[in-house]
Amino acid sequence: MTLIQIKRVYEPATKEDGARFLVERLWPRGMKKEALQVDAWCKNVAPSHDLRRWFNHDPVKWKEFQRRYWAELADNSEACQPLLDAAKQGNITLLYSAHDTEHNNAISLRSYLERLRGKKATRRD
Repeated sequence: MTLIQIKRVYEPATKEDGARFLVERLWPRGMKKEALQVDAWCKNVAPSHDLRRWFNHDPVKWKEFQRRYWAELADNSEACQPLLDAAKQGNITLLYSAHDTEHNNAISLRSYLERLRGKKATRRD
């Protein structure tokens, strides 16, 4: 079974990461493109600017953020397909830049992708 993992962009890459996808709309601050080992930058699966600003990493808004974010993803279902295709081939890692490791779009995206795959989220982070 392949894993959909999550990792902060500032953590080092490992061979267990598999294909690495940046899932942020904005490039991470202070990160040079050469330093971030990434297979693809998937801006189109990141939350909209409006949703990101509204959420502002406020844990109180987490459940509503997830509901709204999943609605955005459902409205743009083709955007997730490259991630799902890569996950069929091997492990993938969703890279995010937020400081909050429990309330960020990568966690919500992983849950959404696992739901599409028909499996429970497999955690290894």
